Amino acid sequence: MNRIRKGDDVIVLAGRDRGKRGTVLGISADGRRALVNDVNVIKKHTRPNPNANQTGGIISKEAPIQLSNLALYNPATGKGDRIGYRFLEDGTKVRYFKSNDEVLT
Repeated sequence: MNRIRKGDDVIVLAGRDRGKRGTVLGISADGRRALVNDVNVIKKHTRPNPNANQTGGIISKEAPIQLSNLALYNPATGKGDRIGYRFLEDGTKVRYFKSNDEVLT
C-alpha cells in the first residue's frame, strides 16, 4: 500500500516548485515518481507530424517528480503531513495523518 496514491492532494517539499499544491495524476510503474497537476512543468519542442494529425510547436507538460519530495496535504492543519497505517475494527487497513490522527477518506 503506497503512502501517496492517484487523486491525493499533495504539497511539494523540495525543488523549484516548493510550496505548490496539486493533485496526483498518476504514479510511475516502479513506484518512485509521480505526475502532479501543474507541478514540475516543462516545455517540450515538437515537430509537426501530418500522419498523426499533430501540429508542431512548444507544448507545456508535467514531468515526473520523486515521491520523496512530496507530502500529503492535510486540510485540517493546512500543511504537508506524514502518513501512517492502522487497521479499523472491521479489519480494513486505512491511512491516517500522524499529526492529528485523522483517517484519510
